[in-house]
Amino acid sequence: MPHIILLGTLDSKLAEYLYIYDQLTNSPVQTKTPVKVTLVDCGRSPTKHDKITISQPDLISQYGPQNQSKSLTDLPRGELVKFMTSCATTCIKDLISRGPVHGLISAGGSSGTSLTAAVMREAAPIGLPKIIVSTIASGDTGPIVGETDITLMYSVVDIAGSNQLLRNVLSNAAGAMVGMASTYEAGRAMLGGLRGEQKTRIGVTMFGVTTPCVDRVRQYLEDKYDVEVFVFHATGHGGRAMERLVAEGRLDAVLDITTTEICDFLMGGNMSAGPDRLEAALRGGVPNVLSFGATGEYDHAVTIRTVGVLKSRFSDMVNFGPRATVPDKYQKRKLYEHNPSVTLMRTTKDECRQIGEFMVRKIKSAAKDLSNVQIRIPVGGVSMIAIPGASFADSIADRELIETVQTGLEGSGVHIVEDERDINNEGFAIDIAEQLMALTRRSANGQTD
Repeated sequence: MPHIILLGTLDSKLAEYLYIYDQLTNSPVQTKTPVKVTLVDCGRSPTKHDKITISQPDLISQYGPQNQSKSLTDLPRGELVKFMTSCATTCIKDLISRGPVHGLISAGGSSGTSLTAAVMREAAPIGLPKIIVSTIASGDTGPIVGETDITLMYSVVDIAGSNQLLRNVLSNAAGAMVGMASTYEAGRAMLGGLRGEQKTRIGVTMFGVTTPCVDRVRQYLEDKYDVEVFVFHATGHGGRAMERLVAEGRLDAVLDITTTEICDFLMGGNMSAGPDRLEAALRGGVPNVLSFGATGEYDHAVTIRTVGVLKSRFSDMVNFGPRATVPDKYQKRKLYEHNPSVTLMRTTKDECRQIGEFMVRKIKSAAKDLSNVQIRIPVGGVSMIAIPGASFADSIADRELIETVQTGLEGSGVHIVEDERDINNEGFAIDIAEQLMALTRRSANGQTD
């Protein structure tokens, strides 16, 4: 019997949550798949109903801070959301640890979505089904989903009261959750019988301009070795997802071919994976081969939203859309229109030095085992548009990156291979794949340099 957690602010949306509860348990389709529902109330004010499993007072008393003295009615909305997020996150982590739990579902407006999405991101592992019916699901969903696998469904109308359209949307969400939870339950049962057969799991980072390399690496590794390859699109959330899975012990090795997210973090692009990029694999001590894929350019644009809209929502964060939205100060830089919605800017010599310094600093400060870290440098070009004769070719800037890393890691024990081929050369792809597998075998045997 799948166990589904229904989480939300019941003081403002009790009727809507009871409808979801009934759809999870009593609709004609759901009666064929009996489910257990745990209803958790994380509203501002206590709500009483016999279907509530964990009431708001119980949530606070069992999972809130011991020194909480303020009345929740006195808290500003922002502080309230943070407080209830903390309580609910601790609660859901506890329920999952005592398990089994096969899915989480919620519904709400901007505050309710912010609350329950944060709980799902922090408390629920990737792979566990998560659905939010939200009034803001058709907007900028990056801050809601983050690097996780939350499924969003736009409510179309506000989640306030009852009408046929809203009931239809909520019914669809409940049906989807029952199906997802049932599949997840069956998959976990099957996985339990196959744990002795688990393959080596390898994370690989990819961008459009490094796709030929990564495709060849994946094909080569899967054909020659008994491994499972996870490819992560280096769009910011992709890098975060890989780092999260490494930290959770769900990846055994990393082939970090495409480290372009570092450029976005340092130079203000919109595909930054944040200041902690590279750290999970380094701190975890897993076999880790790094390269410089797409570090010669960084992305200013995926969203087509106007600068004004983004400024109003994120104050000091501005993402640029088509080329016309790139600021005047960058218009004379080397730009490349990847597609109508994505504009790339070539990094300068000074920016490449900053990228190299970032990598050196991370490796030296975070690496648990420097012998498990290796670097392969594609001297012939870091992407398909950075090879000689291509639009982003700049050997001086690339050389600055290479020399910064080599000088910074001199004497560290990190093995560096300077490869004259470009990153998308088939031979380069095969050799970097073999380099990782050799490091993985050596690490498995407990060998060091």
